[in-house]
Amino acid sequence: MAKFAVDAVIDGTLDVYAAATRLFICSAQPANYTEASSTYALADVTIDSGDFTKANGDTSGRKVTVGAQSSVLIDASGTATHVVLGIAGSSTLLGGTTCTSQALTANGSNTVNVPAYDIEIADPS
Repeated sequence: MAKFAVDAVIDGTLDVYAAATRLFICSAQPANYTEASSTYALADVTIDSGDFTKANGDTSGRKVTVGAQSSVLIDASGTATHVVLGIAGSSTLLGGTTCTSQALTANGSNTVNVPAYDIEIADPS
């Protein structure tokens, strides 16, 4: 018997990511919500379910696209290396990805843009 998973099973995992309420731009990979929201945080923005779109994966399986975020206020100076999702209120860190390394400078009005990106889960093989 071949391995398989119906879309609803994979979508269940993607739904957890789509429950994120905060997107953090960090200077290092955080191990927990506190590191994402303060220790390594350079910028952050509130997001909601409208910032996520599920679809078939590019190769197989399913994906959720995290929508682009424009003009995110930079709160602290440093080099951005990671974009991370979390759930405020529960202090839950969901996961993240690396980003193009970029020096960010906080001066009260500088902003940064985050392009859309995918979280993809392949079909079992």
